[in-house]
Amino acid sequence: MTVNKAFDAKANLAGSLWMVLAMATFAVEDMFLKAASQHMPVGQVLVVFGIAGSILFALIAKLSGEKLYTPEINSKPMRLRVVFETIGRLFYILALALTPLSSATAILQATPLVVVAGAALIFKEKVGWRRWTAIFIGLLGVLIILQPGTDSFSALSILAVIGMLGLAGRDLASRAAPASLSSSILGFYGFLCVIVSGTMFSLWDGKSYLMPPLDGALYLTGAISFGIIAYTSLMKAVRTGEVSAVTPFRYSRLLFGVMFGVLLFEETLSAPMLFGCALIVCSGLFVMWRGKKSKT
Repeated sequence: MTVNKAFDAKANLAGSLWMVLAMATFAVEDMFLKAASQHMPVGQVLVVFGIAGSILFALIAKLSGEKLYTPEINSKPMRLRVVFETIGRLFYILALALTPLSSATAILQATPLVVVAGAALIFKEKVGWRRWTAIFIGLLGVLIILQPGTDSFSALSILAVIGMLGLAGRDLASRAAPASLSSSILGFYGFLCVIVSGTMFSLWDGKSYLMPPLDGALYLTGAISFGIIAYTSLMKAVRTGEVSAVTPFRYSRLLFGVMFGVLLFEETLSAPMLFGCALIVCSGLFVMWRGKKSKT
């Protein structure tokens, strides 16, 4: 028993470190996407990023002997997932391009809260009053960051909220998707959605694609490279330690996103934003803790 506990502790530590690495590299990916969008149209950034990601996951699936298309792909949950993924990816990358990196990252951290609320409403999962209270407090944190009705409010911040809701819907649809679909297949179709969202936005935006300048090409290459590292690290994290021990470290993405925003894009942090971030993180951690406790 002692040996097993020691093994579990080592596995959880390794999984937690992999999760921190994943969140750090996801934040770097966001940073590069934001920088790339300053050198070329956002639609072009989305399309190139989506093509590279879909090729990567197609290769992973093929090397694993998986088929890229099966009848399960056309199931209702997968169709819903495509819609939510397209909305989430488009609006979150628009938020990265047009709003501060720190605030977009902070609002994204409310995704788990929305997923838990959606699971209760859609899948009838049991969520007690304590977790519902924490969810509302976390969403209050989002409102504090947005500061509607004040001079500090920017309508562009709604882009991050729509992106967050889209990604939460994607996660809920993923839970209902056929279990036979692997993470690499889901990743492949997810990045196809990025191509679709980029194409749709390009048609609406009307901007011609450019031969990427050296800076833009390097930023896109960085986003793709760190995206690969981030996804690989995330898969390592969830497969190494216990989910309940590893998942809280997802919130480290907020620290990295805020740090990059301040140091590289000269963003400033207001007291309301810091308070809103604290509410979101504390609420999310409490919801996870109560969820784990209710299962024991």
